[in-house]
Amino acid sequence: MNTVSRSSFTARIIKSGCADALALVSPEPIGFLGGVDGKTGNVTERGHPLEGANVAGKVLVFPTGKGSTVGSYVLYELAANGLAPAAIINEESEPIVAVGAIISNIPMVDQVPIDGIETGDRVRIEGATVTVWSSSG
Repeated sequence: MNTVSRSSFTARIIKSGCADALALVSPEPIGFLGGVDGKTGNVTERGHPLEGANVAGKVLVFPTGKGSTVGSYVLYELAANGLAPAAIINEESEPIVAVGAIISNIPMVDQVPIDGIETGDRVRIEGATVTVWSSSG
């Protein structure tokens, strides 16, 4: 299989850092309190498009966060348990996820058109640059 760069975006940095991992993409917002298990990394929100998926080591891509401010601490718990996403990409950041990424040292960017990223794509974040790689034939 050949890997080809499909697209590159310039993002706004919420928490600086670098990451290179496979994408896990949700078309719907994610609420970490009650939506992601901090002890396993599994998405537990019933009916969510990512229900049952694991966020550990993935570039977690979703439109925005939702829910309780305690969600920041669920991200911190994920990091403390070695189960944090490698990075987070949002269309529009909101304070709960931003604080969680900052206190957990998870690279995070926003103002990225997430419809240009698919689950399983390789995504590299270097500062404000997001490059999406896909496999072909």
